[in-house]
Amino acid sequence: MLSTTQSNLERIKNYCAYQERSHSEVRKKLIELKVFGTELEETITFLIEENFLNEERFACAIARGKFNLKNWGKIKIKQTLLQHEVSSYCIKKALLEIDEDQYQKTISRLAEKKWSELKSEKNKFTKMSKLKNYLAQKGFEYVYIHECLQKILNHER
Repeated sequence: MLSTTQSNLERIKNYCAYQERSHSEVRKKLIELKVFGTELEETITFLIEENFLNEERFACAIARGKFNLKNWGKIKIKQTLLQHEVSSYCIKKALLEIDEDQYQKTISRLAEKKWSELKSEKNKFTKMSKLKNYLAQKGFEYVYIHECLQKILNHER
C-alpha cells in the first residue's frame, strides 16, 4: 500500500510541477488515481505546504496568459477562474495583474482590426453590432466596448 501511495504522490507532484494547476484540477486527478478521503486531503495539504499547489499563483498565471496570449477581457478570464473554483480573493488579485494601459490598448487594437475586417459590411449598424458582439465574446466590459465604438465612429467622420 505504501508503494502505491508513494507512486501517486510522485505522479501528482509531477502533474503539479509541469504547469500551474487549480485545486479542483488536482482534486480530480487524485480521484482518477483512486485517492479518496483523508489521504486526498492530506495530499493536497502536502502539495500546498511544499508549494506545488498555490491558488493565487495559478489564478495570476491564468489571467496573464489568457490576456497576453489570447487577448481575453477580464469578464472571460473571471469566468474561467470561476470554472476552476478559484476564490474571489484570488480572482481579484489575478485581475490586478493586468496592466490597465495595456488592457485599453488591447481592446482598441482588437476593435480597429475587427472594424477593418468588416469593411465589406455596408450597413453601419450591422457592422457596429458585429464589432460589439466580437468584443463581448472576447470578454471585455461594455463600458470599454462603448468607448471603442465611440472612438471608431468619431474617427470615421
